Amino acid sequence: MHLTADAILLSVRAHGEHGAVARALTRLDGVQPGYVRGGHARGLRPVLQPGNIVRGEWRARTEEQLAALTVELVHSRAALHAAPLPAAALEWLTALTATALPEAQPYPHLHDALAGVLDAIEAAPSARGWAAAMARYELLLLAELGFGLDLSACVATGATDDLAFVSPKSGGAVSRAAAAGYEARLFALPPFLRDGGGAEWDEVLAGLAITGHFLARDVLVDRRRDPLAARARLLERLQRAVA
Repeated sequence: MHLTADAILLSVRAHGEHGAVARALTRLDGVQPGYVRGGHARGLRPVLQPGNIVRGEWRARTEEQLAALTVELVHSRAALHAAPLPAAALEWLTALTATALPEAQPYPHLHDALAGVLDAIEAAPSARGWAAAMARYELLLLAELGFGLDLSACVATGATDDLAFVSPKSGGAVSRAAAAGYEARLFALPPFLRDGGGAEWDEVLAGLAITGHFLARDVLVDRRRDPLAARARLLERLQRAVA
C-alpha cells in the first residue's frame, strides 16, 4: 500500500514514547490512519494539529498493516486552537469525523463540506459565519452514513408545504397542520436546513438540536460516544455567544 494525498488532519494520539498515530481525511481515499515516527518531536507538533491540511505519504506492506505516515504541512489552522469558540468547533468537527467515518471509504462530499466549514471558521471566528454551515455538515454526515432525515415532505400527510417540525422518531418533516396538538413532542424545523439559506441564532440552535439528537441516537453510540462531550462544550460556548 502506497498513498500520497492532501488530507485534513482529524486526530492524533500518542503511540509509544516518541511516535503518534494520526488519522486524516483524504478526498478520494477516505479516512487514513498512519504511524508518524517522532510524532512528539518539537518540529512536528505544529504540523500534527487537528484541522491542519497536510500532504501525507502512507506506506505499508499490506492493506491490514498500520501504515507508516510522513507528513508535510500544506496549511496551518493552529492559530484557531488559541481562541475558545473556534477551538471548540475544530475539536468537535474533527472528532466527529474521525469517530463516525469508517476507514478507507471515500466521502468526497463530506471532505469538501468539512473543508468549507473549517475555512469559514478560519475566516469568521465569531461563529456568525459558520454555525449554520456546521449544522448542515452534521446533516450531510448523517445522510452519507445512511441516517438521512427526510425534510422534503410531511411524514404524516405527504404535504410539501408549511413544513414546520421534525419527528424525533422517524427523522421526517411534519407539517404545521399535522403537528397540531403534538408540537411539544417535535423539533422545530428551521428553514435553513431545507433551503441552505441564512439563519438567525435561534434557528441555528434549533438545527443543532435536531442534528445532535440523531447523531447521538444513530451514529455516536456505545464506545463512540466520547466526542459528544466536545459537542456539549461547543454548544455551551455558542449559547454564551448568543446571550
